[in-house]
Amino acid sequence: MKLGELRPAKGAQKNRKRVGRGPGSGHGKTCCRGENGYKARSGSSVRPGFEGGQMPLYRRLPKRGFTNIFRVTYSVVNVGDLEARFEKGEITPQILRDSGLAGKKKNPIKILGNGELSKAFVVSSHAFSKSAIEKIKAAGGAVKVIT
Repeated sequence: MKLGELRPAKGAQKNRKRVGRGPGSGHGKTCCRGENGYKARSGSSVRPGFEGGQMPLYRRLPKRGFTNIFRVTYSVVNVGDLEARFEKGEITPQILRDSGLAGKKKNPIKILGNGELSKAFVVSSHAFSKSAIEKIKAAGGAVKVIT
């Protein structure tokens, strides 16, 4: 097989519909658009959700709740993950992000107390749960809160 002999698979390419080419083609005169109306005109396109002038569904339904624009979303890390991933030493948010535990987003990091901890770590993070602080201190480590 040569480069010049390559062809698309059978049925992979269709000929475009040639409209407005006379009555014998089946696509003549009104070009498959019907007689009159909005969609028969050039440049017409109905926006998503338009219901022909009827009050659309997204406006008929009641609004509920609100979005708190001051909400803080944390990337969470459990103390059990620290036990499995690291040896003794200091753990910072940058180390957690580099290891993939806290994700690559710039969200603040919160340490939660799920899992067991036997190694002494000095953990720096933006927030801690009470159980996480207890487990870290019980293992001989320390907690630093970053503001």
